[in-house]
Amino acid sequence: MSEKIIIASDSTTDLSPEIIERYNIKTVPINVILGDKTLRDGIDIDADAVYEHHAKTGELPKTAALNIAEYGDFFSELTKDGDSVVFFSLGSGFSSTLNNARIAAEDFENVYVIDTMNLSTGSGLLALYAGDLREKGLPAKEIAEKVTALIPNVDASFVIDSLEYLYKGGRCSALSMLGANLLKLKPCIEVKNGLMEVGKKYRGKYSDVLKEYVKERLNNIDDISKDRVFVTHAGCDEQLMKELIEIVKSYNYFDEILFTRAGCTISSHCGRNTMGILFIRKSPIA
Repeated sequence: MSEKIIIASDSTTDLSPEIIERYNIKTVPINVILGDKTLRDGIDIDADAVYEHHAKTGELPKTAALNIAEYGDFFSELTKDGDSVVFFSLGSGFSSTLNNARIAAEDFENVYVIDTMNLSTGSGLLALYAGDLREKGLPAKEIAEKVTALIPNVDASFVIDSLEYLYKGGRCSALSMLGANLLKLKPCIEVKNGLMEVGKKYRGKYSDVLKEYVKERLNNIDDISKDRVFVTHAGCDEQLMKELIEIVKSYNYFDEILFTRAGCTISSHCGRNTMGILFIRKSPIA
């Protein structure tokens, strides 16, 4: 009897309902704490509600990892028919989510928890790659091993319109925010070695900045896997996003261009008008 494998993730992978259905991925929502309420990301609250709450109160919601028992219940439900699970977690450098999931998985012989060392569709890319391997008939253990080996190749970055959310969340200093505002800088945030780092700092009109950013990220396109690319945003202008997708299409390179909206986790930390292009390189990123 062949092994049945479930690909699963927490909601921070920012995969759209259409992609989740297409790749048959099981997801569990991260908790979002808004005032005295604990809400489920993507179920009880969405990113627009995060922005509305901040506009009214000046407060940012907090995101909270599921506890060990909640992960245990999730894994128990997925494995009740004997299926194996390959689970993708928000990177350990960003949250205790990974640690809680791994502790819960110790009670199961057939649950493999992956520290994506990434966030948003950077993690989502790995989950979809696992889905590809499942289609090829690989066992869960080998899928987990191959996906883990690919983690250093994930190229994840975002351009942020304003540092306000990062500042209020304690991820940048007041001096950095003041300097960025005075110089009208739009920083590119890159995920490297499981942490967020500041890359290039763009200047100018935000729409022009994003077009320049996309072209620069695709500059060395021969080193990028052709399978798929994500264009992920947090509340950006719809027409601008269409223009950016057309730029990506103009390369006539990718087999699949996936467009997604970031959920509450990214939106709570980076704010509206954050946009990223994410893909997997053929070689590890230095």
